[in-house]
Amino acid sequence: MSTELLTPVIRQTQVFVPELVYFEPDALNYPKGQRILEWAKQKGLPIHMTSSHNRIMNLPGDSDLEKYKIAKRTLVVGIRKTLKFEQSKPSAEYAIPIATGCMAHCHYCYLQTTLGAKPYIRIYVNTDDILKAAKQYIEERAPEITRFEAACTSDPVGLEHIGGSLKELVEFMAKEPLGRLRFVTKFHHVEPLLDAKHNKHTRFRFSVNAHYVIKNFEPGTSSFAERIIAAGKVAQAGYPLGFIIAPIIWHEGWEDGYQELLEKLKETLPEEATTDLTFELIQHRFTKTAKRVIEQRYPKTKLELDETKRKYKWGKYGQGKYVYPDEQANALRQFITEQIFEKFPKSNIDYFT
Repeated sequence: MSTELLTPVIRQTQVFVPELVYFEPDALNYPKGQRILEWAKQKGLPIHMTSSHNRIMNLPGDSDLEKYKIAKRTLVVGIRKTLKFEQSKPSAEYAIPIATGCMAHCHYCYLQTTLGAKPYIRIYVNTDDILKAAKQYIEERAPEITRFEAACTSDPVGLEHIGGSLKELVEFMAKEPLGRLRFVTKFHHVEPLLDAKHNKHTRFRFSVNAHYVIKNFEPGTSSFAERIIAAGKVAQAGYPLGFIIAPIIWHEGWEDGYQELLEKLKETLPEEATTDLTFELIQHRFTKTAKRVIEQRYPKTKLELDETKRKYKWGKYGQGKYVYPDEQANALRQFITEQIFEKFPKSNIDYFT
């Protein structure tokens, strides 16, 4: 795979190291909890105890914005007590919960509101319980294949060097004839997963976007170049590969931006990555609550949040969202779809939403 085009713009995105670490006492009864404790000690990190991974109080900071920023650098190690999996349409049948929260600062991210006042990062140590629950879901749906999405509430690749939970899921699903795993990442730290026995039951996806979007709205993530080089490594390790282009944002020069994105993918991906390739396309959307939170946390954001320029679309549970008007949405879908099939004729577009 040629990286000549990408090399000049690569930045060295470091793995996540928190500033504060909290443990639920019972988490230390699990081998994973003990391993993370030793890792935190070796890093010389401040270690605290908490009665609940859902209740972290007195984070430092003189303002809500400062407290939010330190929360994104806080790791909480606990036990996942709720083992009822949420649905994860259209990506998969169920979300499998191994972590919650993300260290990145993507302005548009739906976790801004779904995590509310709890933006700190949680890793769950009772992986065996989570896998037993997944096994039950698989058996209930037999003989149908059951897909699990591991990145609904976090970017687990960015945490793999700490918890190792993804590799456990990958190797569990490899042995399940009717189980499949999916996850998506904006990070390039894939080395811990390259030697996993996956049996092609895990689709490894990368979130990619036009340069304008990554530059302006995705601080704290790996660069586009780092992600694509990592995608090549993942393909060479035999994983089925996918890309999520999200959020697709209408901006000045958007056609050139998304054409360039797909051209770079074509130029840099190894041939073996293109034979079983999927794309998922998601247009930018926001809710009234998200708009308020984004403007509080990123007051200088360039993200377009003008409700008068959008179409209101009702969602489940009666909560609506603002999406692009049909004319813009159709233009985005048609242009990007044509670019994908022109450059990757063997690929499949799973959905546009």
